[in-house]
Amino acid sequence: KMREIALVYLDRSGGLQKFVHDCKKYNDSKQSYAVYRFIISINPSDIAELDATLGNYILHNPIEAAQIFQSVCFIAIKTLSLIEQLQTEAQISILLKPTHLPPLPSYVLSLSAFPFNYTSQRFYMSEGVVIAMGTVTKYTQGARFLCTEETCPFSEGFRYIRVHLPGATESATVRNDFVCSLCSSPLQEDMKFRVLGDKQMVEMIDAKVLNALKGYSNDKSHFRIQAFTVFLRDELANKMKIGDHYKIIGIPACVQNGLQATACIEVNSVQLCKPSGSSFVSNNFKHLLSLSSSSCWRFTAILANIFASQIVPPGTYNTLKLAILLSLVQTCEKENTDYLDLLIVTSDTLVIDRLLNYSICLLPRGIRHPPSSEIFPSVSKDKHGTGRASIQACSAVLAKGGICYIGDLSSYKKDKLELLQSVLESRTTTVFIPGKKYGEEADQQVTVSVQTNFWSFVDMDSSSKKPLHKDNFLIGQMDMSLIPHNLVDGFGLLIHSEFPSCQLSSPLVHHILKKAINPEAMLYKVSQQFRTQDYEE
Repeated sequence: KMREIALVYLDRSGGLQKFVHDCKKYNDSKQSYAVYRFIISINPSDIAELDATLGNYILHNPIEAAQIFQSVCFIAIKTLSLIEQLQTEAQISILLKPTHLPPLPSYVLSLSAFPFNYTSQRFYMSEGVVIAMGTVTKYTQGARFLCTEETCPFSEGFRYIRVHLPGATESATVRNDFVCSLCSSPLQEDMKFRVLGDKQMVEMIDAKVLNALKGYSNDKSHFRIQAFTVFLRDELANKMKIGDHYKIIGIPACVQNGLQATACIEVNSVQLCKPSGSSFVSNNFKHLLSLSSSSCWRFTAILANIFASQIVPPGTYNTLKLAILLSLVQTCEKENTDYLDLLIVTSDTLVIDRLLNYSICLLPRGIRHPPSSEIFPSVSKDKHGTGRASIQACSAVLAKGGICYIGDLSSYKKDKLELLQSVLESRTTTVFIPGKKYGEEADQQVTVSVQTNFWSFVDMDSSSKKPLHKDNFLIGQMDMSLIPHNLVDGFGLLIHSEFPSCQLSSPLVHHILKKAINPEAMLYKVSQQFRTQDYEE
């Protein structure tokens, strides 16, 4: 009955027409394969409406459900003589691709929740940010085995076919310890018929990690975040970009590597998550805009004046706060957008650091770069024991469409500053993968797009501590001897902080002391009228 319904669904959905077209390609090639692979798109709503039993079977037993479609496709090929070379049903490999899953909690696999249900072998929906990507390698889609006993009927034909299943390793699909079920002689692979496909390993992590990388958060809740491995195969290889946020549908599995077991997901479909573009302007801001509409500058000036009143008193650091707001509204995930990178020259690093850190928390993707890690993508060996290269996303890539706050520029070495200068000029960075080291035939160069605004500061006091040869500066000229001039030119805006640390303004001193005594205190009425949340929205 299920086969009949599967056939009706394929006919109604246009799947049968696509299947016939795919068969024609195989038939025209005149080449015999161990496995003929077909992708069937499934709309769970439509098929459940047609037959609830089959719809339920596809959602909860996709591997067994694929066998129903395999049987239907084999009958169709034989009845309509679609592929002359095909001999047995086992040669057909069916991949079911659901267009979506029911929007119910039981179909969502939370990557930060415990336990991670990887044993059910059914479809789940999940989402996360790509933090590492491997290079594309080959895997065995299917292979043909023959009995080594010449007199055995199974020493020829297509009786023994091995096909890749979700979560299976290469050694599970192709091994040398199989025996014939008829005569118990060893089986040997017929290498001429091996079918290879593309495979790419990707590391993803729950998007909650972006909040943890801000360096400061109002959220007092604690949660556990663990990266998980995603397998992209064949047409899905290279469908993901490092640093992007994706929704995936796939089947969880557990891959054994020696004594270590790794939870992973075999992906069936990938969808890019676009940031919600809707913004909300509070009534207080709307009222302020109407009051200040007589001047094109007044509204902006007031915004900058009262911005970050939790960190510095209103009326202080106005030039810097205006620049911060300008840079914040320039954040966007579109390619070839305008960027506004800020470099602040200051002798009061503590207040500037607090102000910049407060500001990046207003964005979904504001990343505070930890000094112990890399700013730009790096290459390491894949942790699954394959020895292949894996490109690791770092602070700048994770801050895609946002701000990457890299702290004090004078704390970085010359090679890092040169790399930063190159990225500021081109908005791309190149990762070199030496072939010899990572088991590849040739060296590779991978170009990664860096779509973020950079914020940094230079501590003027640190330049006076270093025994460098200094030129005689003209009155009003700054000593920038610590940072190469080309790098300074790479930043869109250079700001000289208003207050030297030796003569902080009286309101700022009072603010810092009061905040130290009572961190939660609202010191100004304006902080209640125009909240952090209002600026965030």
